[in-house]
Amino acid sequence: MTPTEPLPLLVTGGCDGSQHRASAGWATGVVVVMFFALVAVLGLVADAGLTVAAKARAQTAAAEAARAGAAELDVEFLRTNGIVRLDPAAAQAAASAWLGATGHSGTVSATVAEVTVTIRDTHPTQVLTFVGVSSIPFTATATAAPNQGEDAAAGPSTGSPP
Repeated sequence: MTPTEPLPLLVTGGCDGSQHRASAGWATGVVVVMFFALVAVLGLVADAGLTVAAKARAQTAAAEAARAGAAELDVEFLRTNGIVRLDPAAAQAAASAWLGATGHSGTVSATVAEVTVTIRDTHPTQVLTFVGVSSIPFTATATAAPNQGEDAAAGPSTGSPP
């Protein structure tokens, strides 16, 4: 090639450049799709984190309510038989009152052996609302039993020291 000869041209499409114009918008489409995917992932992370925090607060409230119910002993039965057991009606009322005081609502069940508190709630989303998810449901459950004390495994006391 001599310095006066023209350089060869690289031709990628037709003479009118139609192939270049037809593929010019693909990058914009990829950017738009990636943007919405990024927003969805960030929304999922943010909203999931807020929901986990709300569930942790509900779990704490359920555990506190169950412990409050587990403090309601059947005192007459304990005095008569020396066996620790719950008064189910009083335990259920105490757990329900504690749950209400925390601002939560849920179900409380009590037997002579234990109190179970379940909170079912939803947490509203902040970012995922834009993709049609308005809230995320969660459940928190806690069970508590009355404290048997250190000597519970040994049975009722006979009144004499060991």
